[in-house]
Amino acid sequence: MYLYLILNLASLAIPLAYSFNKKMYFIKHWKAVFGSIVLIGSGFIIWDAIFTLEGVWGFNSEYHLPYKILYLPIEEWLFFICIPYASLFIHYAFEYFFPKVKISKKNTQIITIALLLSLSIVLLFNTEKIYTVVNFTLSVIILIISLFRIEKLQKFYLSFLIILIPFFIVNGVLTGSFIKEPIVWYNNTENLGIRLFTIPVEDVFYAFNLLFLNFLSIERIKSSTKDNTIKE
Repeated sequence: MYLYLILNLASLAIPLAYSFNKKMYFIKHWKAVFGSIVLIGSGFIIWDAIFTLEGVWGFNSEYHLPYKILYLPIEEWLFFICIPYASLFIHYAFEYFFPKVKISKKNTQIITIALLLSLSIVLLFNTEKIYTVVNFTLSVIILIISLFRIEKLQKFYLSFLIILIPFFIVNGVLTGSFIKEPIVWYNNTENLGIRLFTIPVEDVFYAFNLLFLNFLSIERIKSSTKDNTIKE
C-alpha cells in the first residue's frame, strides 16, 4: 500500500492544476519556486537523513516504495517538492486574491516577540530533546531575523493559518490518524511528547521553518531576477 506516494501526489495535484489558471498563472514563476524548493529542501533533506539515521524518526515500510536514498524513502524526497509547492501556492493565491488583507505591523511584532519568548522558554527546559532543540532553535533564528523585515510576516502569518488546514489532514495521516499505523513514527524521547491529534507540536514549527524559508528564498530570487510579478 503506497499511501505516502498517494498523499504526495494528491497534495500537489490541485495546486499544480490551478497554477495554469489564466488569472494568477502561478506556473510562470516556476524557476523561482522550484529553485527555492531545491535550495531549501536540500538542507532539510540532510537534516531529515541525519535524524532518520539517529532514530529521531523513521518510516513504516508498509506505506512506501522499497527504494531509499540517504536512508529516506523516495516519497520523503517527494514530500519536499509536493508539500512546499502546494503550500506556497496557497500563500501566493491568498496574496493575489486578498492583496490588502494583512496583520498590522505592530500586531505582527507582538506575535513574533511572543513566539520568540515562548520558544526560548521551551528550549531552556528541554535541552536534551534533539528534535525540539534543532527545530525551535531554527524558528528562533528565523523570527529574530524577521523582526528586521517584519513586513514579510504580515501576510505570511495569515496564509500559514490557512496552510495549516491541509497540513493537519496530510500530516495527520502521516502520523497515524485514520490508519492502523503511522507512516512516519517519532521517538518521543526526542520531542516534547505533545501531540495535536497525532501530530507532534514540533511539526507545526517545522512546517513554518520550511515554508517561510522557501518564501524568503522565492522573494530573493524574484528580486535578483526582477521577477516581481507574482501578484499581477
